Amino acid sequence: MPKMTERERLAKIEADQHNLAREAETVRRGLRAHYGRLVTELPVERLSEREFRDVIGQAIRVGGSAAISALKGLTAQGVQAEPSPAAARKRAVVPPAGSDDASKAVHP
Repeated sequence: MPKMTERERLAKIEADQHNLAREAETVRRGLRAHYGRLVTELPVERLSEREFRDVIGQAIRVGGSAAISALKGLTAQGVQAEPSPAAARKRAVVPPAGSDDASKAVHP
């Protein structure tokens, strides 16, 4: 087999890079689809879309082990799950009838 010229070698390397990049993207999409199917089994409706994105984004940013350790630390400290801010906004606070309201000025 004759020796490849530098130009031929470069063309082969570039073609290999292109094929590897395409294969990496295919595998990446498959992995993301697999993780997406896992999410369908979780009660994500308890989070707003923003909270969900933030939680997942932060967990990916710091790494899975660090995120799990931090969350387990919160559980160990007795921190209870808080309702999402969206759920809190939906609830109206209505004072009981006849109660004193400190925000009202009282005139003698």
